[in-house]
Amino acid sequence: MISSVCTLFEGHYHYGVAALSNSLYSNGFRGTVYVGYRGELPNWALKGKKESIGNWKDVITLCPTEGLELVFIALTTNYSLTNYKPDFMLELWEGPAKKSEALFYFDPDIVVDDSWSCFEQWVNCGVALCEDVNSPLQEFHPRRVGWKNYYNTHNISLTFKNETYVNGGFVGLLKNDISFLTLWIILQEKMGDAIGGLENSIFSKQTYISTIPKMEGFQIFDKSDQDALNATIEAYNGSYSFMGKEGMGFVPGKATMFHALGINKPWNVNFILKSFNGRIPRLVDEYYWKYTDQPIISHTKSEISKKKLAIKISKFIGRFYKV
Repeated sequence: MISSVCTLFEGHYHYGVAALSNSLYSNGFRGTVYVGYRGELPNWALKGKKESIGNWKDVITLCPTEGLELVFIALTTNYSLTNYKPDFMLELWEGPAKKSEALFYFDPDIVVDDSWSCFEQWVNCGVALCEDVNSPLQEFHPRRVGWKNYYNTHNISLTFKNETYVNGGFVGLLKNDISFLTLWIILQEKMGDAIGGLENSIFSKQTYISTIPKMEGFQIFDKSDQDALNATIEAYNGSYSFMGKEGMGFVPGKATMFHALGINKPWNVNFILKSFNGRIPRLVDEYYWKYTDQPIISHTKSEISKKKLAIKISKFIGRFYKV
């Protein structure tokens, strides 16, 4: 199977792009990672060569090792990047990734820790999605009823499929399911009126500060793309394959990937300081630093060694003091 991966980032999230790519390669992925970005590229990415791909100019292609290619594409959209996921995936499939039989989106604060063959098997079960930490959401939860009522006013019918509420940080699908992306885009565009435009989201300048205007009553779209994704599940007639919370390492169990939720990302955490506040390193922190040394190096070797040592010390402190 020809598979491609994509992600979106700006600012310091480039560290996550590097670790995500390393984790993919270490677990057997061979192919292209398309990286949509805004702002400046980090020095490690600038080592690639400039070229044009279709309508995209000044694309930078980096080949850090045999079998892995990163393609950096500068974006001009005014959307919050978290709301741009389905548009980017569709543009890739209609352009440089048109030969790909499967396409996977990962947030840049995810690292993969399962064989790539598992992911390719997963999308053959249906649109691949992973349960969110805030799941489940029952059929008659005001949030689901709110989506249904809202989209009814736009002549879009939602039909309850499953109480699972999925995380928007990962989506995988076969090209046969490309209409899922088209539908997701439509639902997001309709949602735009309710959140003041798709330039608004839960994030502001790479931090968890929402720019979505408050609604009276239940906030049915305060997760923007993630809420639209879950509504799309109810509007789509195709097949899905859900993995539980363990899939992203939110609960104990075999994790397929680890997702660093919240403002504290593995690359900006002071582990020793947090340990004195009774907070031990998370599994996602450990796995992030596991995948920082090859084939892409975005941190110095000294920093990598110090962080790995800090994690060990923090875990030792945590044996005696944690909350």
